[in-house]
Amino acid sequence: MLGLRADLKCTSCGRGLRGAGATQFLCPNCGEASIGRCARCRDQSVTYRCPKCAFEGP
Repeated sequence: MLGLRADLKCTSCGRGLRGAGATQFLCPNCGEASIGRCARCRDQSVTYRCPKCAFEGP
């Protein structure tokens, strides 16, 4: 997991990445773009899309 900063946003909904359950990781497909996930989107399995390679994941 990469270090979380208050100015980072969830890739799915745009909320800030703060609090328990939020995470940030490199795209599992290209390994280049950073994907942010808030606790709500992770819990509800909201789809995200990599801004670099367009990979979609839950």
